[in-house]
Amino acid sequence: MTYTPMEMMICAAARELEDGATVAVGTGAPCAAAMLAQKTHAPRLLILFEAGGVAPQLKTMPISVGDSRTSHRALMATSMNDIMDACQRGAVDYAFLGGGQIDAYGNLNSTVIGDYENPKVRFPGSGGANDFASFCWRTIVMTPHDPRRFVETVDFVTSPGYLTGPGAREAAGLPKGGGPYRVITDMAVMGFAEGSSWMELRSLHPGVDLDAVQARTGFVLEVMSPLGTTPAPEDDELRLLREEVDPDRLVIGR
Repeated sequence: MTYTPMEMMICAAARELEDGATVAVGTGAPCAAAMLAQKTHAPRLLILFEAGGVAPQLKTMPISVGDSRTSHRALMATSMNDIMDACQRGAVDYAFLGGGQIDAYGNLNSTVIGDYENPKVRFPGSGGANDFASFCWRTIVMTPHDPRRFVETVDFVTSPGYLTGPGAREAAGLPKGGGPYRVITDMAVMGFAEGSSWMELRSLHPGVDLDAVQARTGFVLEVMSPLGTTPAPEDDELRLLREEVDPDRLVIGR
């Protein structure tokens, strides 16, 4: 079966979530990845939504974190305060985030492009993204691979990655051991190198060239040795994604 770049991203992200883990998600592609993981290899994956839904049984794709479907047959229908409290207590393994910019240390900008007081573009802002990036143990970023997004220095740090490098998160008072974990794009999967906390290319999607990825990145990537190839989506993954996770093509139709 053929697949789209969005389907490739979702399948790659789903495989990062192990059975029994806890993940805080928003809507869109992260939600699709979590739903797909539940339907394949991680049936006991516990999903939390920012607005308060805890472990819902997601029959169809919600369109917002406050959608009633995010609490359908859930273990709890609670509040944003309780979700953020769970993050602060270290009870959440993974969080999915995105943003307008990301740098080599995984810092994310979803606030402004340009000067804060006189910006070229103003984005929606943090919402719960700063809390998720600060207190969930592993942050997974899903984003198109575009040189306007992958920049040497973000214009504003909305959500902390490794800040200025090793030890900077802890110096800022954030829990030791947390931080960015994976960056999944339509071209590749990146992690962060031990010792330097610098973004590291782990695998190229099928048919993607290393030079093409570097050309779309505004800083020099470290490259894992040996560099892997991301497994292509399997037919069963695509069938579940298209027929059960997102039959209305709200996400995969983009």
